[in-house]
Amino acid sequence: MLEAVSSPYLAPFDGSFKCAEMPTVSPDNVLEKKEVKKRLKKLVDEMDKLQHILYAEDKYSILLIFQAVDAAGKDSTIRAVMSGINPAGCQVFSFKQPSTRELDHDFLWRTTCNLPERGRIGIFNRSYYEEVLIVRVHPDFLKSQKLPGKLNLRELWKDRYESIRNHEKHLVQNGTIILKFWLNVSKEEQRKRFLSRLKEPHKNYKFSMADVHERNFWMDYMRAYEEAISETSRPWAPWYAIPADDKPYMRMAVADIIVKTMNKMDLKYPTVGSKERAKFKEIYNKLKNEK
Repeated sequence: MLEAVSSPYLAPFDGSFKCAEMPTVSPDNVLEKKEVKKRLKKLVDEMDKLQHILYAEDKYSILLIFQAVDAAGKDSTIRAVMSGINPAGCQVFSFKQPSTRELDHDFLWRTTCNLPERGRIGIFNRSYYEEVLIVRVHPDFLKSQKLPGKLNLRELWKDRYESIRNHEKHLVQNGTIILKFWLNVSKEEQRKRFLSRLKEPHKNYKFSMADVHERNFWMDYMRAYEEAISETSRPWAPWYAIPADDKPYMRMAVADIIVKTMNKMDLKYPTVGSKERAKFKEIYNKLKNEK
C-alpha cells in the first residue's frame, strides 16, 4: 500500500488526533499571497500532467474526500485545485440530504455508486462521513434510516467506524488511492464569512439560516470530527487537517499533498511490445507516404 505523504497536518494513525491541537491559521513563514497563488498554479499544472498518465495507465483511481463545517471553503477549494484538470478524467459529487431511495440502502451505498473509475480522480464534497458527523450530532436523523433492532448509539458509531475502515481498505486493495481532507476553519472565521454572505448581495445565495443554527452545536461537531478522524485515519486512507482560515494557503496545501501523493504512485504511460512497435512503424511510413 502507498505510504501517506508526510505533513504537519497529517492526522496520526494511533487514534490520538485532537482537533484543538491542529492550527486553523497558516504558518508564520508562509509565502506572500501572490506567491501562494503562483505555487498553486504550478501544482495544478503538475497535477494535470500526472492525471494524463493516471488516465492512460488505467490501473489506479484517486478518491479525494472533503469534509468541513459550513463556510470552510470546500466548494472553492475543489474548484481552485481541480480547475486545470481535464474534465474527462475528473468526477465531482456533492452529497446532501439523502433521498428516499438512498435511505432504502445501507449508509455506504450512495457513495459507492459514485466511486471513481480506474484512471480518474473522484471528488466527494461531503461523503459517507456525514453518517458519523451530522447524524451523530443530530441522532434523530436515524429515525428515517429504517435500521433493524433496538438502537444502541455507542455500538452504532463503533460499527460505522469499522464499516468505514473496512470499506476504505477494500478500495485501496483494489487500486483506489484515498486522501481525506478536513478543512479546519475557526468558529470566529466562520462568523466573519457568514457576515460577508449577509452583507454582500452577490453572496446572499450562499447564506442559509440552517448554517447559523448549526453553530449552536459547534463543540458537538468538533467532538464528532475528532473521534471520526481518530477512528479512521490510517496509513492507507489518511486524514489531513488543513488550516482553513487562509483560503489561498489552504488550497495550496491541499494541492501539494495531492501532487506529492501522485508522484509517489510511480505512474507510467503504457508501453507496447516490439511486434506492436514494428507494426506502428509500418503504418507510420504508409501514412507518411500517402498521396
